[in-house]
Amino acid sequence: MMEHTAPVNPWVALAYLVAGVCFILALRGLSSPATSQRGNRYGMIGMLIAVVTTVLTHLNVGVWEILVAIAIGGAIGLVTARRIAMTDMPQLVAAFHSLVGLAAVLVGVAAYLNPVAFGIGEMVIPLIGDPFVVIHQVSRIEMGLGVAIGAITFSGSVIAFLKLNGNMSGSPIMLPGRHVINLAVLAGIIGLIAYFLTDQSGWVFWTITALSFVIGFLLIIPIGGADMPVVVSMLNSYSGWAAAAMGFTLHNTAMIITGALVGSSGAILSYIMCKAMNRSFISVIAGGFGASDAGSSGGGAAIDRPWKRGSAEDAAFLMSQAEQVVIVPGYGMAVAQAQHVLR
Repeated sequence: MMEHTAPVNPWVALAYLVAGVCFILALRGLSSPATSQRGNRYGMIGMLIAVVTTVLTHLNVGVWEILVAIAIGGAIGLVTARRIAMTDMPQLVAAFHSLVGLAAVLVGVAAYLNPVAFGIGEMVIPLIGDPFVVIHQVSRIEMGLGVAIGAITFSGSVIAFLKLNGNMSGSPIMLPGRHVINLAVLAGIIGLIAYFLTDQSGWVFWTITALSFVIGFLLIIPIGGADMPVVVSMLNSYSGWAAAAMGFTLHNTAMIITGALVGSSGAILSYIMCKAMNRSFISVIAGGFGASDAGSSGGGAAIDRPWKRGSAEDAAFLMSQAEQVVIVPGYGMAVAQAQHVLR
C-alpha cells in the first residue's frame, strides 16, 4: 500500500498549476479541428508534468513499481491506438472511460481498507478493547461519491462498449418499472452515503459500491445504439467527476483540476449534443432517454421527401454558383482518410 504524503512543497503546487493550465489549453485547442493537434500536445505535456511530479513526491513508496505500471499501460495504449479503426473510435473511448471509473473504484477501496496510509483516518486506542481506525467524515463523503460515480462510469461504459461493438443488441432493453427501480437504487445509494457519515462499517461501503455498479448497468441498457454518442459523452463527464472526488481523497490538486475540467467539459458537450438532437439533458442523466422515441434508434417510419436526380455537371454548376458550400464528412470518408485530401 502506498504511503500518502500531501504535497507541501511550493514547487509541487506550481507544477500541478502548470499541468492544469496545459489541460485548459488542451480543451481550448480541441474545440476546433484546426488547433486539435496543438491541443493534444498541450494535454500530453500537462499529463507528463503531473505524472512526473507525482512520482517525484513519492520516491519512498516503490518508484519502480509505478514506472513498470506506466510502461505496461503505455504500451497497451500505444498498440491499441495504432490498430484501432476510425469507425471503432466510439467504443474505444467507452472502453477507456470504463478503465477510469474502475481506477476510481480501486483507489476508493484501497483508501477504505487503509485510510491511515492515505492520510484520511486516525488510529484510536481505547482504554478497553482493540484499537481501531476512524475515517474522517469529510473523507467518507468524498470516498462514497468517488466510488459511486466511478462504479456507475465503469458498468455504464462497459454496456456502451458492448452495444457499440456489436457484442450486445443496440436496441433499447426495456425493464418493467425501470424508472421506479432506477429511482429506488439511486435513493438507496444517496441514503447509504449519508449513513456512511455515522457508520463506517464494511457492509455500508460495499453495498454502495455494488448498487452503483448495478445502477450504471440499468441506466444504459434502455438506450438505443443510435443515441450512444451522447451517452459516451456523458460517461466521459462522470469519469471526470469520479477522478475529482478521488483527488479530494488523495489530496491531489492535479486530479481535482483535471477531473473538474473533464467533468464540466463532458457535461457541456453532452448538453450541446442533446440540444442538437432535440433531446432532454435531464433525461440523459436519468437514463433511457431514447427509449420512447423509435426514430432515435432507427426504428421510425421512413419519410418521403422531394428530391431531384442530377448529373455531376449539374452538381458542379450548382456549387460554382453557390456563395458557400458546406461538406460534412461521414464515416466512409473518415475510414478512407479522405477528409485530408478534401481539405
